[in-house]
Amino acid sequence: MEFENQFSQMAALLGDKVRSVMLWNLLDGRAYTATELSLCADVSCQSASNHLAKLVEAHLLTVEKQGKHRYFRLANAEVAQVVESMASLVQIPSEQRKERPTPNGVTYARTCYDHLAGRAGVEITAALIRQGILRAVEKKYEVSACGYGWFRSLGIRVEEIKCQKRSFAHPCLDWSERRHHVAGALGASLLRMMLQEDWIRRVKNSRQIWITPKGQTELKERLHLEV
Repeated sequence: MEFENQFSQMAALLGDKVRSVMLWNLLDGRAYTATELSLCADVSCQSASNHLAKLVEAHLLTVEKQGKHRYFRLANAEVAQVVESMASLVQIPSEQRKERPTPNGVTYARTCYDHLAGRAGVEITAALIRQGILRAVEKKYEVSACGYGWFRSLGIRVEEIKCQKRSFAHPCLDWSERRHHVAGALGASLLRMMLQEDWIRRVKNSRQIWITPKGQTELKERLHLEV
């Protein structure tokens, strides 16, 4: 009974419109002030602070004080995965599913907390599996023998990533594609490398990601993938 009560409390916490909008906007992995989040949710600063306090108390958000401001961010990757998974439950009208409009903006490429999502994220994951770099095993991804060398050529040390105290690599259901992209420490390392090497760039004030000409060339050469 105690678990059921806690579960219903968590469901009510996530089900509130204002809090759900805040969590959705925090999916880009960055930290925001209460004022910025109040604008996203279209509520007063006082109301936003009350909602944020509840999310912090429930360990869904963490808060860090810097100067005069307090910055809020998602507590961890598990919270981000829950929020993204909730979005995948939204029913798309049958006529839209049939039309399959060309993805653009955040539906084409975006950050999902600390990894790449959208059509680009899904296609990259599929290409990694086709090339034998990743293997889907039950509810996780494993790196093949040749995959270790592939990631090493990008400066990504799989052995070191596996030592991190978090999920190594698991499928995350993409809300816009209804297919999986790779999440976890490996997905985060891949996103970080792509940003550092200028394969992709963040779009200001958005979760959207822009794939650069260099990134298009690298993905074609390394994964035989046209993006």
